[in-house]
This record gives sequence, structure tokens and C-alpha cells, in this order.
Amino acid sequence: MKQLISLALLACILTGGLTAANLPAAEKKNVPEKKSQARLATEPGTHPNIVIFLADDQGWGDLSFNGNTNLHTPNVDSLAKEGVKFNRFYVGAVCAPTRAAFLTGRYHARTGTTGVSTGQERFNSDEYTIAQAFKAAGYATGAFGKWHNGTQYPNHPNAKGFDEYYGFTSGHWGHYFSPLLDHNGTFVKGNGYITDDLTDKAMAFIEQQVHNNKPFFAYIPYCTPHSPMQVPDQYWDRFKDRHLKLHHREPEKEQPDHLRAALAMCENVDWNVGRVLKQLKSLGITDNTIVIYFSDNGPNGFRWNGDMKGKKGSLDEGGVRSPFVIRWPGHLPAGHEVNQIAGAIDLFPTLTDLAGIPRPEPKPIDGVSLKPLMMNSAPDWPERMIFSSLRNRVSVRTDQYRLSRTGELFDMHADPGQRNNIAKQKPEITAELQQAVADWKQSVWPNGYPEEKRPFLIGYEGARSTQLPVRDANSQGGIKRSSRHPNCSFFSHWTSTRDSITWNVDVDQAGVYEAILYYTCPESDIGSTVELSLNGSKLQGQVTQAHDPPLVGAAQDRAVRSESFVKDFQPMTLGKITLPKGTGLLTLRALEIPGSQVMDFRLLTLNRIEPQPDH
Repeated sequence: MKQLISLALLACILTGGLTAANLPAAEKKNVPEKKSQARLATEPGTHPNIVIFLADDQGWGDLSFNGNTNLHTPNVDSLAKEGVKFNRFYVGAVCAPTRAAFLTGRYHARTGTTGVSTGQERFNSDEYTIAQAFKAAGYATGAFGKWHNGTQYPNHPNAKGFDEYYGFTSGHWGHYFSPLLDHNGTFVKGNGYITDDLTDKAMAFIEQQVHNNKPFFAYIPYCTPHSPMQVPDQYWDRFKDRHLKLHHREPEKEQPDHLRAALAMCENVDWNVGRVLKQLKSLGITDNTIVIYFSDNGPNGFRWNGDMKGKKGSLDEGGVRSPFVIRWPGHLPAGHEVNQIAGAIDLFPTLTDLAGIPRPEPKPIDGVSLKPLMMNSAPDWPERMIFSSLRNRVSVRTDQYRLSRTGELFDMHADPGQRNNIAKQKPEITAELQQAVADWKQSVWPNGYPEEKRPFLIGYEGARSTQLPVRDANSQGGIKRSSRHPNCSFFSHWTSTRDSITWNVDVDQAGVYEAILYYTCPESDIGSTVELSLNGSKLQGQVTQAHDPPLVGAAQDRAVRSESFVKDFQPMTLGKITLPKGTGLLTLRALEIPGSQVMDFRLLTLNRIEPQPDH
């Protein structure tokens, strides 16, 4: 490895330990430029539209342009042909961390995002997003799909720079055909297969902004091929009996139905990408629109992935390497390939640089603008390090080497499948990278790896509605969660007055709130009295109406699921409760249970109807 000292210095730059300003003069020329060369937002014709597609659980190998002959993805392939393809682009090992890194330009571990559920998916309230930057520059901003960085303000998309939001804020959804979705904080029923529906809404947004003669930033984070493995018949029928020529490096681990469904879902995603590309052409804005396509982690199952080691959840190459293509006709060279490493942290500075807009940085970012690499104008582009982490485990990648989370060293040029540990043969390189990991951990977690203790905020900065799903709650007693995966779960087996459901909350805005429960209950069990309380304030109400819909999802599944099935939960107004400002344990419990159970419970919504009067 060349210039180990430069590598170590660059690692410090990327982790916030050094800046280019205090590097020796000889080193400054090797530091990628981090400041945007932005033109004024008022200059005409300087601001291209932005469309960003983010697939969910699609591996590097799940596209035909990367050599997979098991499927056909002509529309995403066209982006690679007409734009720039990054061959070594790195994201998180799981979903929410990648989204946090993309939105903030910072390593997800810095933002407070440590996991995928129970509050760990949130970034901290003071993080500044790419959507806020583009909105400040005069763009119309919209997000359509899986958000997965928090449900309550200030983490809801509408609070983080998106004027328009349609999708779901959880980490996964239990049903993909006309499900309940969030439209700017209000629940609505989806229309058809979710990926098609999200695309419809994104296209309507794009068309509206063109009619308004306003530049737009459209973020389309799909939720497929993430499980549950549901896809319309026309796509499933292509794969259910197809002979697949390419297989995982350990083919005995493949799960045929899951694999085939994933490929079918990828072809559906590609079809929807094609719909948007055709729309851009029909509207005459192709040449003034930057289009990006990437995924959030490695594949969610064992399938062909270019012989890479690891899948989703792994810090090996196959778990964190994503496809990445970017097209801007007439501005970026068609068919250009970039072999230097890059990652999701780089998209914020890259897009603001390309669009020529200011990039406010309330906090230092870790990414750099990739514009020189895209323009093939960076002959002296320095080596750098990109760190991948999942909880407190860390791996680091340079252009040539990967140090695994367990200290193994791999030469990724000679051994892209990570089969030969050369740590003993290359002790100096191993030591350098181990020190870089130690320095990165100290920079990101100066007080040690944090436990998730942040409360869920109610009424943040006057937010009118706060959703508190079961995902974010704890249960006491005999209450059971419908799946070990909390994201789209509900509580059942609520049979005792000793049972309770609690949320760790912080009421930012004191006042009177209307409490609404989303529940199901058979006719034989109506009549329970429940109490909602926080810091001495109490509200009681009774379950008076039966609502007992069936579980749905099984009929549409193409493979066995581990996620919860879903039901059509009905809202029930519990009443009004006065919530004082401050932290505490919001508790829902039953006082009387005349039947065999209280209810199955999915969600509590608190709508602020008036501020607390001054005393």
C-alpha cells in the first residue's frame, strides 16, 4: 500500500480529527476538496433537477449490468451506459444507517443511528439533511417510500426538509398491496402494489414542479426487494420456473423461493425506474436532471453477488458494497467507470457541488465531492479510507485492502472474494489500519459505544401530531409482540390488569392532546376500560365497538416470512389528556377486562389540540 502516512492522515480528515487547513503543505494537494464551489442560487440555469432511486436490500449483483444473467434490468443498465458507474461504492450493512449517511453526509454512527428499530434508526434531532440544503436553495423537495430514520418530529421527513412525503417511516412494512401509508403525517390507503404506487406519486410530484417551473429534488427510496417477498404475478411468473445459471458461492445456502422473488422484485423496480426515465424524456428535462441509483446494503439472501463474501448485515465486501450509477447527459461522461472507493457519505457534498448550491454544515461532514472522479479530472486523487460499522463492530476499506471487523486483512485486488487472510504477511499495513479503526472509534464514540436511551419526542416544536407505534414501545406482563421484528408489529395477548405498554417520552410542547388508539377487538371481548397516564396526568376510556379483521399477507407471500402479518387496525378516540412538559414513562394499561383480552394494539397517536394554559 502506497503512502501509509498519507492514508493515516486522510483517515483523520474523514473522521473529523484533522482538516486540510492544518495539514502540511505537501499533504494538502492530496486531500479531496470538501467545500462546494457553489454558484448563487439565483443564477438562471445553474440548478439541475435531482432524482435519487434507493433500492432496499438489493445487492451489487442484483443488476444485469454487473453481470447477472439471471435477471434483466435494462433501465438501470441504461443509466450505467449513459452515465458514470462506480465499481466500489460503499453503504451501511443494514438499511437505516445508509439512509442516515446519505441524508447527512456523515458516518451514521456520528448521527446517533445505531440500528434499524426501537428508536435506534433515528438520527439526532440537530442533524442537517441534504433535503434541507436543497429546500433552502429554492428546490421543491419530495420523498416517496421507506424513510426509516424516525417517525416522530423532528425526524419525520416533513421536519427534515421534504415538502412532500408519501410512504412509511418504519424499517419494513408487512403488506405491499394497498397498505396504510403516511402522506405528510396523515394516514391514507395506498393504491395497488407499493413500488408502483410510490412511483406514481413521485411522477405526479415531478410533473407538478415542471409545470411550476421549479427545480425539484425527488428522493425515491423503494422498499423492495426487502421482505416480505411479495410481487405481482406478472413478475413472479417470469421466475417461478426459470432455470438460474448463476448462484451464490455457497449454493447450498440459497432459498429458492426467496431468491426468485427477490429477482422478480428487482425487475419490478427496474420497470418503475424506466417509467420515471420516460417521463423525464417526455417532459423535456432529461438533460437538466441528475439521476442516481444505488442500494442500501448487500443482498437480503444468499444469491449470486459476484463471488463477494457476506450479505446484508455483514461488514464484509458483499454486505456493504452497493451498485451506484449517476447520469447527467451533457455534463457527466457517458460510460465512464470509477474504480476508486466512494460511499453514501459522499452524496451530500457531491450533489450540492454538481447543482451549484450552498452547502451549510452545522456539523462537519465526512464525505467529499466525487465530481472530479466523475469528470475523470482527478489524476492525483489520493487514497482514502471508508469505515463500515454495525453497532460497535468496524471494518475499514482502502482502495486495495479491507481490514475485517475481526482483524483479518485482505488484498481486495488480488483476492476480491476475501479468501486469504494476509494479516501476518503484511503486519505494517495491518497495524496501520487497526490504528485507523481505533482512532475512528475514538472520534465517533469518545465516551464509548452509546446505549439507546433517547426518549421519543411529543409535540416537538409545536408538531400537531405524534405517532407512537408499538415498534417504539415496551410491554410488561404477558403481552406479546406479533413478530420478533418490531418494525411492523403489534401487541396481542393483553389479558391482565397487571400488563402494560410503555413509551419513554419527552413532551416538548405542553398542552391538551387527543389520544387515538389503533386497535382490533372481537365482539366477545368489548368493554375493557383502559388508562393512559404520564407524570400524574390520566385519561380513561372504554372499548365499546367490535372490530375484528383477519390477518393479511400470507396469500401474497412468495416465500416464508419472519415479519409480522398485518391487520386493518381501526382508530378509537380515547379522549383528551393534558400533558405537562418534560420526560417520563407514558403508560397504557387496562383497569377492567370483562372478556378474555383487552385488544390487539398497533399504534397510539397524540394530536395536540391546544397549548397548555399559563398559570
